Amino acid sequence: MKKIVECVPNFSEGRDRDVINAIADAISKTEGCTLLDVDPGKSTHRTVYTFVGDPESVIEGALAAARVAFKRIDMRKHKGEHPRFGAMDVCPFIPVAGVTMEECAKIAKKFAQRAAEALNVPFFLYEEAAEHEYRRKLPDVRKGEYEALEERLKDPKWKPDFGPASFVPTWGATATGARMFLIAYNVNILGTSNQAHRIALNLREAGRGEDEPGRMKDVKGMGWFVDEYNMAQVTVNLNNYHVTAIHELFESVKEEAAALNVGVAGSEIVGIVPLESLIMAADYYIEKENLFIYEEDQKVRLAIERLGLNSVAPFNPKEKVIEYIVAEPPDEPLASLSVRGFIEEIAARTSAPGGGSASAAMAAIGTGLGSMVAKLTYGVRKFENVDAHMRKHIPLLHDLTQKLIPMIDADTSAFNEYMEGLRMPRGTDEEKAERHAKMQAGLKTAINVPLTTMRLADAAWDALCEVARYGNPASKSDVQVGAKALETGIWGAYQNVLINMEDVEDEAYKSEILKESEAIEKRAREKCSEVLSLLG
Repeated sequence: MKKIVECVPNFSEGRDRDVINAIADAISKTEGCTLLDVDPGKSTHRTVYTFVGDPESVIEGALAAARVAFKRIDMRKHKGEHPRFGAMDVCPFIPVAGVTMEECAKIAKKFAQRAAEALNVPFFLYEEAAEHEYRRKLPDVRKGEYEALEERLKDPKWKPDFGPASFVPTWGATATGARMFLIAYNVNILGTSNQAHRIALNLREAGRGEDEPGRMKDVKGMGWFVDEYNMAQVTVNLNNYHVTAIHELFESVKEEAAALNVGVAGSEIVGIVPLESLIMAADYYIEKENLFIYEEDQKVRLAIERLGLNSVAPFNPKEKVIEYIVAEPPDEPLASLSVRGFIEEIAARTSAPGGGSASAAMAAIGTGLGSMVAKLTYGVRKFENVDAHMRKHIPLLHDLTQKLIPMIDADTSAFNEYMEGLRMPRGTDEEKAERHAKMQAGLKTAINVPLTTMRLADAAWDALCEVARYGNPASKSDVQVGAKALETGIWGAYQNVLINMEDVEDEAYKSEILKESEAIEKRAREKCSEVLSLLG
């Protein structure tokens, strides 16, 4: 999975368009970064930037922005309504896809170290990157704001995590850290702002005060009336959608509104949202309503409909979901060919693509045929008695097919690491040792690709047996072809494991991999026979 990190730096400049644009340009021109949003505020004298990229790119983007701010912002002249203590006031890093919170904490620390060294200014770590519990919360780190910073830096307790413990008047200080994705979410109320606010008070974590906390954790909120919608809204920030999810907030607002005899008319997401949060909502409604939906785009559509996200403005997933905004076409030149083109590539006078890619393609065809027959059986009136079986196995066969397709191209590039080692210099004993180690590691990489194909294909057998047992009899030959294709794909991948294993010197590794691959190949023969016998 592609690693995506969101970075949301806040700069203490919300009025000078030249400065705002210069910072935006620095981010957008950083390779690997996609600038998603620029939100300046005149009264707060602050601009919030939102951009995404891979871990290394977001660090470079944040550094580029900090360099511009260092040259263009002078904190001695800054006044605004929003709390602040630095030119780049805060710079959080947020995991979006393929990245853990721990990784984002390391990203924040790496950014702080590099920025502090480059600019010679103080940086504090907060939230999940904090190394002291008393520095975890941003208000504690920023207490007293810019005006109190000079004296505060003299206190050893508030020595910066990176950079000098001295006051830099033009810059101040910066807090950087890692936190969960914050979702700005509004639920539409067909009532008054007072009623919306009553609901918000009942739900937000702070509630009505310490003696009367709200129902939902990590939620900030209030009620207001939006003239352009002619509706009230419960407007909230979901600080951690793993703690309180979008659908949980929406359903709770519906409960509170019903108690007040007030109608709910959908909701809206302000800004962008992680795909996972919508899939979580879809899974909730799928379970609640006993629906059968397994494809991602249909899950997203279900979430949009159940949450009423089109109620005040069209919700276009391609413009609102982070993963879709930054999506790039898959690097699958072989899998993207026509069937004719793929076969002609195999037939060409080149060593790749070869048997490994062909094996992955055959395995994918095998699971694909099983998936097809299961889908053709499900929902047909005369086969309703086997719907439960099809519901169970369709998602697995569909998913395995999608995972096997990329293995067609993965096999062709499997020897890249080995070839890199082969080209390494070997003039000295040290160079020879490094070259040898690289080549041995490359062989293991080359083995892992067909082994992965085997593992994925092997996971389909039980489902394929069930399709043979309960599937539409008119599709008997399709299941038969699927079983033989799956068996052949596994056998072909097994041969690739064996041929690449010959030069591996790690005997323990060889023994372990051979034992596993032999078991998968044997099971393929047995399971293929079982499928064929079930079909008669």
